[in-house]
Amino acid sequence: MKVHVKNMVCHRCKLAVEQVLTSSGYHVQQVELGEVTIDENLSNEQLKVLDAQLKHLGFELIDDRKAKLVEKIKNLIVDRVHHHQDVLSINLSDYLADQLHYEYNYLSNLFSEAEGITIEKYYISQKIEKVKELLIYDELTLSEIAYRMGYSSVAYLSNQFKKETGFTPSHFKAIKANKRRNIEEL
Repeated sequence: MKVHVKNMVCHRCKLAVEQVLTSSGYHVQQVELGEVTIDENLSNEQLKVLDAQLKHLGFELIDDRKAKLVEKIKNLIVDRVHHHQDVLSINLSDYLADQLHYEYNYLSNLFSEAEGITIEKYYISQKIEKVKELLIYDELTLSEIAYRMGYSSVAYLSNQFKKETGFTPSHFKAIKANKRRNIEEL
């Protein structure tokens, strides 16, 4: 049985969800961002208990088809931005359509309706959070960060960064006062 879990967006999230399931006696086959496959078929009562356990950790079960699709969009974007160092070689719209097997217009409308922001705005916010992380680590130059994150120039990155945070990247790096937000809060 596949169980879909909202807000499971990182490796530690996957470990936490897996721990809840195994400590409840379920046999986990596979854990992916937003989705867990277990051996058992769960009753409605078991699903309610599991949902309550997951909510204590900031997760929740998803049972609506459209909500699952929105969560898959988020997970693909988070995975792409935070867990891959290569630059996306195709448009985000083509990437999502290819991965999810839906027309991008449908995905875009569904996401905007459910989240109140566009897919592009969500993607930009994820990229800016990654840029903040890279600035704080202080291992790459701004040019290297711009290249890694797929920006055509440092100026474009700087303008988008300032628009999102109110700071230039160099000012942010200097003060490091603007605390990063958790992925789940975006």
